[in-house]
Amino acid sequence: MYAVIKTGGKQYRVAQGDVIDVELLKADNSGKIHLHDVLLLNESGSIKVGSPTVAGASVEAELVDYVKGEKVVAFKYKRRKNNARKVGHRQKYARIKILQIKKG
Repeated sequence: MYAVIKTGGKQYRVAQGDVIDVELLKADNSGKIHLHDVLLLNESGSIKVGSPTVAGASVEAELVDYVKGEKVVAFKYKRRKNNARKVGHRQKYARIKILQIKKG
């Protein structure tokens, strides 16, 4: 069984036991995260497609850790103008483990 969920403006295909990196999410005190934007649900060949989401379906996950992505360097340069600018960025992600997919 797998589901397609939407979080942080992106879509992810998840199954039970998967560990994925998503945009920062806040977990409750127990470390659990409930994702209610389930766009598609596949259960042993029967597919439910939401419009826009599948009614009553949700995904339960737990927060594993907060991680940083790869460093991205933006370098701006103008020739003959003594103008150069270098900026680095590391995106922060929440690493979550999918515990359960609820059909609803």
